Amino acid sequence: MDPIRNPYAPGAGQRPPELAGRDEQLRAFDIALERVAKGRPERSVVLTGLRGVGKTVLLNALRSQAVRAKWGTGKFEARPDQGIRRPLGAALHMAVRELGHPDANTVLGTIKAFIEREAKPGAKLSEKWNPGIMVPATKGRADSGDIEIDLVELFTDVGGLAQDQGVGIAVFIDEMQDLRPEDVSALCAAVHELSQQRLPLIIVGAGLPHLPAVLSASKSYSERLFRYNRIDRLDRQAAELALTLPAEDEEAEFEPEALAAMYELTGGYPYFIQAYGKVVWDMAPASPITVDDVQVATPQAESELAVGFFGSRFERATPAERDYLRAMAEASSGDDDADQVLTSKVAEVLDRKAQSLSPARDALMKKGLIYATERGKVAFTVPHFGRYLRNQQG
Repeated sequence: MDPIRNPYAPGAGQRPPELAGRDEQLRAFDIALERVAKGRPERSVVLTGLRGVGKTVLLNALRSQAVRAKWGTGKFEARPDQGIRRPLGAALHMAVRELGHPDANTVLGTIKAFIEREAKPGAKLSEKWNPGIMVPATKGRADSGDIEIDLVELFTDVGGLAQDQGVGIAVFIDEMQDLRPEDVSALCAAVHELSQQRLPLIIVGAGLPHLPAVLSASKSYSERLFRYNRIDRLDRQAAELALTLPAEDEEAEFEPEALAAMYELTGGYPYFIQAYGKVVWDMAPASPITVDDVQVATPQAESELAVGFFGSRFERATPAERDYLRAMAEASSGDDDADQVLTSKVAEVLDRKAQSLSPARDALMKKGLIYATERGKVAFTVPHFGRYLRNQQG
């Protein structure tokens, strides 16, 4: 098969040639955009799921829909070592510029004041971050230093600008679970205020499965602010479409047995579908792609995933954290795609007291490698990670 014509795209956040299985979310967001622009009540959106299910891809697709609807949009990726002022301010700066409102300077001044308030009073010029906004900062607006007050004022000004044009503003936040607790609380309070004022500004967040718990711990009313969408692996039909439609565009096809083998290998996870699809295409001698082609390509695909997808994450862990991950893999039932493991069983495998393992567990949660499904239970954020670790030990 011609590698130049290979249609599959295994990349972080890279849109696959066929965005299969996400029609429901795309349709619902189109409706939300129209309702918000008309002043109708509508909740912000949160996408949750394991790594590799296509949350970032879907987030970008939703942003494209907002752009087509003439909305102002901005996006940033949350980081645990960074406050919200700079990235959110930069995202809103982009969104306001997209609107092209002739009287946007006042709002841009508010955004600048919001960003610059991150610097401590009396900070030197070299310590201040220049947001690239060429208007004076608005004094006394979104610059109190109280992030909750400032966010409400900022969103009110930006939302009012969009309302004047009969459209809206959408802010897209990836890795939303990594926001600082005080920023999560302020964001929820600001979204709550927006919903009461019926201003056309919504948040679209994406994060790991425990993101709803993070939001709920911040504000008890958060479950009423957001419409939660659990993004899961694709069913058999959607997974096959993700393979066959791009192949058909290149005048190639898969035999039914090959598609069955691909589903068994990938578990329907979009990232794995693209990763295996790319290697199988490159190694198959001709169309149609057969089950033998899949079997021949499997070792190379698994080797590439072991280095780029699994190995890179495993290398981020300290020796003690790696021991914890291996113990989780050993303690799991084997179906590690969504398997929950008792922390007491992990301690049993390591022959340690559960309390002594808390630092390693907490560090792994901060690194986004595991998450707490409920009290006393943890799970991998990466599908097939347990299988990878067991194979490494074998």
